[in-house]
Amino acid sequence: MTDSSYDAIVVGSGAAGSFAARELTQNGLRVLMLEAGRELSDADFDPAKKPAKPATINILERAIATFEGQPIQSRSVFFRGMLRHLYANDRDNPYTTPKDAPFIWIRGRQQGGRLHLFGRALSRWGDDDFKSQSRAGRGVDWPISYDDIAPYYDEVERCLEVSGNADGVETVPDGVFSSPAKLSPAEERFKTAVEDQWPEKHVIAWRSIKPPKSRMMPPLEEALETGLLTVRYDAVARRVLSEASRATGVEFTDTRTGRTEVVNAAHVVLGASPIESVRLLLNSKSGEHPAGLGNSSGMLGRYFMDQLPMLGMGRYDAARNTDMTPADWSDRFYDPAGGVFITRSDAKGDPAARGEFVFQGSIGRDGKAANETADLLFFGFGQMQPDAENRITLDRKKTDKWGIPVPHIRCKMGSEDRRMLARQEAYFLETANGAGGEVEFLGSPLGIREWGRGVYPGSKPIARFLFKTMFSRVMQMGAAIHECGGARMGSSPENSVVNEWGQCWDIPNLYVTDASIFAGSGVMGTTLTVMAQSLRACRHLAAEYSLPRTATQTATQRKTV
Repeated sequence: MTDSSYDAIVVGSGAAGSFAARELTQNGLRVLMLEAGRELSDADFDPAKKPAKPATINILERAIATFEGQPIQSRSVFFRGMLRHLYANDRDNPYTTPKDAPFIWIRGRQQGGRLHLFGRALSRWGDDDFKSQSRAGRGVDWPISYDDIAPYYDEVERCLEVSGNADGVETVPDGVFSSPAKLSPAEERFKTAVEDQWPEKHVIAWRSIKPPKSRMMPPLEEALETGLLTVRYDAVARRVLSEASRATGVEFTDTRTGRTEVVNAAHVVLGASPIESVRLLLNSKSGEHPAGLGNSSGMLGRYFMDQLPMLGMGRYDAARNTDMTPADWSDRFYDPAGGVFITRSDAKGDPAARGEFVFQGSIGRDGKAANETADLLFFGFGQMQPDAENRITLDRKKTDKWGIPVPHIRCKMGSEDRRMLARQEAYFLETANGAGGEVEFLGSPLGIREWGRGVYPGSKPIARFLFKTMFSRVMQMGAAIHECGGARMGSSPENSVVNEWGQCWDIPNLYVTDASIFAGSGVMGTTLTVMAQSLRACRHLAAEYSLPRTATQTATQRKTV
């Protein structure tokens, strides 16, 4: 047993954990962060690993990753071989699913988690997301509204220096932007064509961030600078320990030594990602909590969901490809982020009639052939309906590399989800083709369709054949990588796991701050909302936890283990 005691333990160093650590340390709390993966260095971002001409259909890269232990990770829609070391190893970290409900769980186990893999697009949610269930007459809403979280969005956007524009679109609230976001000439023409033809539809630029030069996200850097944060890398959390209605600490395995240790704290904050946090709570059962920690309602693990995925590709004859690399771009490892969103429809101000899907993409941005017709590439995200039978449980017949029972994930589309996805596809075709584009490929869990030249017309026939053959294994639930739910937030302990602060009803000194607390899937990306809610939750925790501080405590030197 480790005898050290902290004010708080934070599990996870990604979107949720980094902002939790920042908020708690800046309020004077001594924090231990447990990160299951390793610490990163400059060698992990070596520009020499970046191919001069990336393969359009990277079958070989995916095959190599599969052979070396990443058969699931290599099925990520936008998987790239140069980033393979930033994805988890599936052999070490298995999971199970029902035979009729496959799920792709994309993970990053290292300092920063999946923040090294996401598209760096950060958009706010509005009340179309927080209050969508009551408008549709089903499910439960979040116990908070946009106004409750808006000030925390402001703080996160300032911290990360988000680029964006004041678009004035009600369904995607404007933020605090450090610099404007630019559209390509093709995207400008597309925006004009869409909005002139359909005034209720809007096309806006991504709100996004640059990759940090230090390769560590600013909130984690700021937390370390306080001297109050200790980081344990290669520390796989096994259980949250508790006594009656109080969490006392966390049991974890040091993957370098194989030792299992216990660390104590006054509070525990889980930000390990939805599936991992729910798995940890289920595995933390005890005599007082026989069904798992925080599960007196029986809701733990239930209402798990992702967003409904869809991929559309083609060309835009009205414009040419353009190199959109910013003049000040100095990062030689990552490509610049940017593009367009086709937002929810305004539906003439009727919230109940707004489209429950958005499309994130780019037009004419590949920069490789500026004299050719602009490429069109979009990924669609639709709202999945909450279903109690979609849930995370433990498969006690199978364990991971460290002997911990693996999660069993059921995330299956229902009939309403399939109808929603069909409407999503039709809306995209109407919009893209009606604005002068030519969609040549459309694929989702409902199947694939081709028109004109078909998918990747410049690629070799065998590569195109393999792409279409394997597509059904790539475009499954989980492909959107916006999974959420399982420890949902609510206004009553009878139908939820945590309250509006992410505070566990059963264990008041246990907070959950990742997307497992989401009551609905929404349609925009989840990352900014995870960050803002984590900050909000931990400010509440710090305000409730009053402990005298000394000058020597706040001047402690940066400590990383």
